[in-house]
Amino acid sequence: MDWNPPDEWNRMADFLKNLAATLPRAPKAIVMVSAHWLEPHWAVTSAAQPDLLYDYYGFPPHTYKLTYPALGAPALAQQIVKILTTAGRASASDACRGFDHGMFIPLKLIFPQANIPVVQLSLHNSLDPELHLQAGQALETLRDQDILIIGSGMSFHNMRAYGNPQYGPVSDAFDDWLTKVAESGAQERYRSLANWEQAPGARQCHPPRAEEHLLPLMLIAGAAGEDAGRKVFSDRVMETTVSAFCFG
Repeated sequence: MDWNPPDEWNRMADFLKNLAATLPRAPKAIVMVSAHWLEPHWAVTSAAQPDLLYDYYGFPPHTYKLTYPALGAPALAQQIVKILTTAGRASASDACRGFDHGMFIPLKLIFPQANIPVVQLSLHNSLDPELHLQAGQALETLRDQDILIIGSGMSFHNMRAYGNPQYGPVSDAFDDWLTKVAESGAQERYRSLANWEQAPGARQCHPPRAEEHLLPLMLIAGAAGEDAGRKVFSDRVMETTVSAFCFG
């Protein structure tokens, strides 16, 4: 992309490029939870070689020629469906769904060789935060198999607010709250995230029925178990504060 100013996203790109080096070892597979896939039930990509979905509009021609030839992981997809179904969560595999840009854009930077199998997990279109926390809790055991679970979204996502300096303090207050919650104990973290709408500036940062970019964090926090979270990146982008968090 060509941005003005041109270095607007450079710090985030550098963070992503260096993220793999912070892991204790290379993951055997990745579960990517993207903000760009919502279903009435939990859905998991199960194709062996998923296509890419260029699910954006009006961008430069070269952005529709990007590639990320990571393999899928059909057996892992079936395992996830079984875990969620056993936990009482309706779920199904999807052999037709490809990888959307919430998956392949960050992973092109984190794991540019595309040599780690990936499955993508949908959000639930109810947008119920507690439902996503509970789904994450069910999937916690995947971490014991050296499977990396990544939430791809944004800690601030209000398309009408980007570039407006009036939203700077609002995003700061919400980011401070989110950081405190991520770093709190598991029970307090669950309670606070389940009631995230009560946070300072919550609905200014994530407007009603548009909180899909926050929900991947809920699932990741649920899968964290008793592990504390920590802020691993923060930047001022288009007049607002955005941050990334890691658990475990």
